[in-house]
Amino acid sequence: MRPAWWVLLWGVLLLAYMLEAAKPGLPEDTFYYGTFPRGFSWAVGSAAFQTEGAWDQDGKGPSIWDNFTRTMAGGTQEACDSYYKAQDDVALLRALRVSHYRFSMSWPRLLPTGVRAEQVNEKGVKFYSDFIDALLRNNITPIVTLHHWDLPQLLQIRYGGWQNASMATYFRDYANLCFEAFGDRVKHWITFSDPRTMVEKGFETGVHTPGLKLPGTGLYQAAHHIIKAHAQAWHSYDTSWRRRQQGLVGISLNCAWGEPVDISNPKDVDAAERYLQFCLGWFANPIYAGDYPQVMKDSIGRKSAEQGLGLSRLPVFSRQEKNFIKGSSDFLGLGHFTTLYIMDRNSPSRHGPSYKNDRDLVELADPEWPKLGSTWLHSVPWGLRRLLNFAQTQYGDPPIYVTENGASQKFQCTQLCDEWRIRYLQSYINEMLKAIKDGVTIKGYTAWSLLDDLEWEKGYSERYGFFYVDFNNRNKPRYAKASAEYYKRIITANGFPNPTEVESWHQKALETCIVNNQKFIAEPLRGHMQMVTEIVTPTACTLCVLLAAVLLMLLLQKHS
Repeated sequence: MRPAWWVLLWGVLLLAYMLEAAKPGLPEDTFYYGTFPRGFSWAVGSAAFQTEGAWDQDGKGPSIWDNFTRTMAGGTQEACDSYYKAQDDVALLRALRVSHYRFSMSWPRLLPTGVRAEQVNEKGVKFYSDFIDALLRNNITPIVTLHHWDLPQLLQIRYGGWQNASMATYFRDYANLCFEAFGDRVKHWITFSDPRTMVEKGFETGVHTPGLKLPGTGLYQAAHHIIKAHAQAWHSYDTSWRRRQQGLVGISLNCAWGEPVDISNPKDVDAAERYLQFCLGWFANPIYAGDYPQVMKDSIGRKSAEQGLGLSRLPVFSRQEKNFIKGSSDFLGLGHFTTLYIMDRNSPSRHGPSYKNDRDLVELADPEWPKLGSTWLHSVPWGLRRLLNFAQTQYGDPPIYVTENGASQKFQCTQLCDEWRIRYLQSYINEMLKAIKDGVTIKGYTAWSLLDDLEWEKGYSERYGFFYVDFNNRNKPRYAKASAEYYKRIITANGFPNPTEVESWHQKALETCIVNNQKFIAEPLRGHMQMVTEIVTPTACTLCVLLAAVLLMLLLQKHS
């Protein structure tokens, strides 16, 4: 057993580390006026499954999410119809004045079975090629995510999806198709988006597809194969495409900031560090250091032994695999939405294997933090700055892109004047600016999301978009919210130049949403008029023609 003084020293060192990660050079409670570096990337994001629709059109194969949503109450795969409204979406992007657009490609739209050697869907290739060209014509740079959760269904049926090691090879072949077809124009690639949530909800709790409940085992196995798949795709680009295409390949990892409940308590500080390593370090540490975080290996290994297992439930990388994975990223994509307080708790091994028990901690939210549309989401801006500083310190100052950040609204009301989202955006982006002043290398920011969309298992009940989508209207019209106008002002000014200008943005944003509210209210009347034009009038004309024909026949018969 370690002596008490060693434990105390360890706690003090962890406390110093956490405090260093925060780097409070600029006060957290003070708004900082200033601008971002020249050439900073301003983007907005989306995902194929959440927006495209046309799930069974033009040769697309089914994804695991297509089948999953059909089993949900009121399930639908129409989403925003962006497959048919791509040019409309480009117009919205141009109106926002973003410099970049982050979107994902649908693996089964390009490879219906998931296997390149079996079939390539040329209509899918053409769709994405045309869309990329449209973006570039409008001076919008594409940031392409290769896999945002919508695995081809046949790969799940045939091989068990990410539980199977062969998936790394199939993903590499799919990535190579994308590099070959689009790499002459796409210079920013993201291999996976938020793989931690994908494996935790898909293989641990089962609330996401494929709906498996394999606690304490399935998610670690899937993550192991995803990390190796990412490395294979990166190396394939590095050896075959980088010299001629000059692009970048990274990964997008989502994580909340974990703040110790009691920063003077070494156990809580230790628990907060453990939270971050099980969340961000789980995927980032192999990529930047060659292996899983030591705290994960120790905790899961110890609990596995206590549960009578001969081997740790956490898979092991071979020496060759460690060397292959280490350094396989040109940038770190960091998604962040909220913060949690973390407190130490010992979870007895007799409770059985699980991801939550392996971490030995409790997650808490301050009741004073402003709540947003999703139950798990609170507005805690200072957490983003601390997470960015942590990532810089932990992974050797990599180039960082904030790849997801946004706020949700519940479905109950149509809220185009979303002042709460404006406050969220303003404060989180300002904390990111402070992190740059701290010395963190941040290259760009992606707000989530362009449109209200199909929010996974939540359906249409939560809305993150800058543009409201009327899902009850078959045309899926879009309406700009106040936050869209506000974000446009931030982009145009490249930050927050001075108090006078920033204060004027709020009023201009509200004026925009008032006008759009009037358009939205008038939409049913316009729809009725359109119905009269498209259906009633032609029908009436047809009936008149038929009636005239009948009368003519009767007159002819009478004359005869």
